[in-house]
Amino acid sequence: VERTKSRPFASGALTPSQGVCFLGSQLLLGLGILLQLNDFSRVLGASSLLLVFSYPLMKRFTFWPQAFLGLTFNWGALLGWAAIKGSLDPSVIVPLYTAGICWTLVYDTIYAHQDKEDDLKVGVKSTALRFGDSTKQWISAFGTASIGSFALSGYSAELAWPYYPLLTAAAAQLAWQITTVDLSDRMDCNRKFVSNKWFGALVFWGIVFGRLAS
Repeated sequence: VERTKSRPFASGALTPSQGVCFLGSQLLLGLGILLQLNDFSRVLGASSLLLVFSYPLMKRFTFWPQAFLGLTFNWGALLGWAAIKGSLDPSVIVPLYTAGICWTLVYDTIYAHQDKEDDLKVGVKSTALRFGDSTKQWISAFGTASIGSFALSGYSAELAWPYYPLLTAAAAQLAWQITTVDLSDRMDCNRKFVSNKWFGALVFWGIVFGRLAS
């Protein structure tokens, strides 16, 4: 894949044994953090390993690896809540987790459009290939679902009014991404993907100020 040929493994800068050692150190660090949490959170955190280790294989079997990425990346929403509360509140967590998954489907589908020609050559799958020319319609639907789910989660968590203007700004940023991205331009896909840091920041500060004002 052209975009990733300079990465450590692909370029030969890192050997498999070095990679395994690095992975081991990261797992030990993660375990050390996990053991500081309550028992419920420990079980919840450990259960995410199934997703973590299965996700890299998904491109071989399904056109929806981005959905599995969403399930994996956003497990932290469940774990963060459990670490503070000691349990899960479905009225807050289900829409929050759903919002994160739908957001991931938006940004990682845009990201996947960078590699669609190479993916076709090597035979791996992605939502970019699954959606094709209908990508913008699909990610518009996922974006709408994400914002709606964020709003529902905030309402269920009784966040105060500052959450909603900032969520509206985040919705505008996401709409800008979807409407302006050139899916045939790798550089523009990458720019729009990176711009999701601003979407995340707006949602984050909305949660912070919404909680402080409640």
